[in-house]
Amino acid sequence: MKTINFYKMTGAGNDFILFDRKENPEIRITPDFASKICSRRFGIGADGILVISDSGRYDFDLEYYNADGSNGSLCGNGARCAIKYAESSGRMKNAGAEFMLNNKVYSGNLLNNGGIKFNFNDPGKLVTNLNVQGAGQLIKASFVDTGAKHLIININDILEHPGNAASFYRELDELPVKEIGKEIRYSDAFAPEGVNINFISISNGKVKIRTYEKGVEDETLACGTGCCAAAISISSINNIKPPINLHTRGGVVLAVDFTETEENITGLSLIGPAEIIFKGEITI
Repeated sequence: MKTINFYKMTGAGNDFILFDRKENPEIRITPDFASKICSRRFGIGADGILVISDSGRYDFDLEYYNADGSNGSLCGNGARCAIKYAESSGRMKNAGAEFMLNNKVYSGNLLNNGGIKFNFNDPGKLVTNLNVQGAGQLIKASFVDTGAKHLIININDILEHPGNAASFYRELDELPVKEIGKEIRYSDAFAPEGVNINFISISNGKVKIRTYEKGVEDETLACGTGCCAAAISISSINNIKPPINLHTRGGVVLAVDFTETEENITGLSLIGPAEIIFKGEITI
């Protein structure tokens, strides 16, 4: 048996277990270990795991793992939490940070209002007018890779009763996000890797979003890469220009900004809160 120190963190309700290799130099994240400690019934409980290490070249190195132990994708809220922790642990020389994740360099900074800004690398091309099978119907969707692959679906394009054209969803709170999200995520169209599903509603300029995340295999209270993907889609399809505020399931507003040209999207960034909730230890 050995004791491992950890920090519980949240980025807009998207919660993480952070391990610092200074305190746990031999920590190794396996699928079994990740599933156990991320369990909300039998472990600490989290949407994912962050492992932060010292870096010879950058402010820190970061590893990200989903709750099922899979890795390789970007996590915007996790990155913002890591920036917050790096500042509190003395790794940052100033308000800005550069760090390595998935063999790519990213940056971010602490804002004067207490928010944390994370700068994305340029996303992939937005693909619109897709038709995906789900909830007994073909649903119009768009797709963009913001470091994680995301579908974006407006709830006005989903019928509560297929065949009844007047039965489209009007309230995001009424949508069975987990059921529809899971069906599309595991559909043959996206096999074997799967995809994250974002459902949005737009009313009087207010944008709401709910996300089913693969790797967590459930709805999360916020998804940073999903918010960025949705904002890119909304800007193109609904002509709402950045910066775009998105109201997440957890009640926190995340702000997405970028510069849009005919060729690509540049300067993509995500701003929102990130907090250390508590420090603890677990014996395994």
